[in-house]
Amino acid sequence: MKITLKDGSVKEYAQPMSVYEIASDISEGLARVACAGEVNGNVVDLRTVIDGDASLNIVTANDAEGLKVIRHTASHVLAEAVKRLFPEAKVTIGPAIEDGFYYDFDAEPFSREDLDKLEDEMKKIIKEGHALTRFTLPRDEAVKFMEEKGEPFKVELIKDLPEDAEISFYDQGGFVDLCAGPHLMSTKGIKAFKLISSSMAYWRGDAEKARLQRIYGTAFNKKEELAAHLEKLEDAKRRDHNKLGREMELFTTVDVVGQGLPLFMPKGTKMIMKLQRWIEDLEDKEWGYVRTRTPLMAKSDLYKISGHWDHYKEGMFVLGDEEKDKEVFALRPMTCPFQYYVYKNSQKSYRDLPYRMSETSTLFRNEDSGEMHGLTRVRQFTITEAHNVIRPDQAEEEIRNCLHLTLYILKTLGLQDEVTFRLSKWDPNNREKYLGDEAYWETTQNALRQVLIEENLPFEEAEGEAAFYGPKIDTQAKNVYGKEDTMCTVQLDCAIAENFDMYYIDQNGDRIRPYIIHRTSLGCYERTLAWLIEKYAGKFPTWLCAEQVRVLPISEKYEEYAQKVKKELEANGVDVTVDARPEKIGFKIREARLARLPYMLIVGEQEEADGLVSVRSRFAGDEGQKPLTDFIAQICEEIRTKQIREEVTENTAKAAE
Repeated sequence: MKITLKDGSVKEYAQPMSVYEIASDISEGLARVACAGEVNGNVVDLRTVIDGDASLNIVTANDAEGLKVIRHTASHVLAEAVKRLFPEAKVTIGPAIEDGFYYDFDAEPFSREDLDKLEDEMKKIIKEGHALTRFTLPRDEAVKFMEEKGEPFKVELIKDLPEDAEISFYDQGGFVDLCAGPHLMSTKGIKAFKLISSSMAYWRGDAEKARLQRIYGTAFNKKEELAAHLEKLEDAKRRDHNKLGREMELFTTVDVVGQGLPLFMPKGTKMIMKLQRWIEDLEDKEWGYVRTRTPLMAKSDLYKISGHWDHYKEGMFVLGDEEKDKEVFALRPMTCPFQYYVYKNSQKSYRDLPYRMSETSTLFRNEDSGEMHGLTRVRQFTITEAHNVIRPDQAEEEIRNCLHLTLYILKTLGLQDEVTFRLSKWDPNNREKYLGDEAYWETTQNALRQVLIEENLPFEEAEGEAAFYGPKIDTQAKNVYGKEDTMCTVQLDCAIAENFDMYYIDQNGDRIRPYIIHRTSLGCYERTLAWLIEKYAGKFPTWLCAEQVRVLPISEKYEEYAQKVKKELEANGVDVTVDARPEKIGFKIREARLARLPYMLIVGEQEEADGLVSVRSRFAGDEGQKPLTDFIAQICEEIRTKQIREEVTENTAKAAE
């Protein structure tokens, strides 16, 4: 048989050979670092035997798939360690994931001390250097095998496998786990690992099923790579909006109010107000939107017309019982059906389109408790929602305009490099979920795809992520832990106008169904604030800060001048406070730095005499004395242009102090 290697060279063998044997034949060094093989484009175990002509690439830890194999093997070592230290625990599943691995157990919650003990046990298992051997069993024997081991979750997994599935196991020195692989040849191949955390999870992601304990870990080929990753995780913890936002008193949550219902403190409220005023002025004065204000709830009749009652009822807060009450209401999960009646209030002609309706919309969605996190996924949220009613011939230009508005907003906020784009398509294998036929979806998806291509925006395509009425361009971003969420969206809907009998009068006097673009320009204010907290680690651009300047009088004698400075700044629209506490100036400066303020103005005898302020900033450290009028002009220009200034280094900041 002929084996074509990655470099194009060909090896010939007279008999079947395993991937590992071929790697050894190429080079003993290659065999030592091999993690898996890629045969004809498919990643396989090193133990896989090749018995015919094939292309082969030996996968190492330098490849993403190789690192995945290391992490998968580490998850099995973790499972063995848990069974050694907590024999009553039941094993479930333990896959490799993007940044590491996890394993779920039916067990009592694990403490940090437990994780430390498990790490020590894993080191012992790795040092023992057990070979991993693969074997298969017929279905009945496999079920019996796991039943005798007292592992009910594995039994369930085996029973759910297709009838023709090969049921394989891996044995590592007596610990056996159900697994398709691939795995390393020996536990000694795990060079650097760390158990990160533990949390609750549901069996198979179903809240109605068993509550499990999930242990997260990570593994790398080198200790240096692990150390770099752990430092990245520490930075993520420092930036985590759920922690930092509370420390900065931007928001809080209270059990008696409810999960997913954040309370915004004065500082966080002011930041959202600044964002909201900016977006509303931008849309209304520069992008041609009219503003609406619609109810927070409606009768079920409205949602039945739109189709949301059939598609989203389980995620809605329903007020009443259809079997008992004459009228049933629901808090709105979206604004579109309300705005359609604003459009319908008066007859529109082709000259009136596009008719762009925008609203700062507070919405309600009954998110699962396990999905909620800080501000990124909540049960009540406010979005920059709009519905643009257009003629069919205006679709391409209007989609492009909506995308341009989003890109402008992202650039202004300094977030343009943080996003990716996704074309969210329908799932043709789940047709009952969607309006329209295959031709409708191909046409609408192609329209969005063409705009993305022409705008030169790299994008991925995701099947099954479309709204039930049309495809979407979703702007995606990841939080500090790598979890991806949709931040903004542009959706093309050519179907739902029929449900509401929406039309416009064309040049010939005929009634024509319009298209509708559902879009958010900034997205959800709560999620955006979380994004900004993590992006800037709380050191926001000056225009967004709730407190932009703090005036620090050197002593009580200069408090009157400090108040005068404050009054002048406030008259120019600057958010400013005075720290008049009887504390030393060094203490006040440190407090202001910890509060991540853009500017401190220190005032004393000379400043008062000459109308000056001594400026210290996050951006340049000690900026020296300036006339108050000059500083006001400088900061007002910075705020007006929404400038994003580079931060001073830590060493410079300390020197300035």
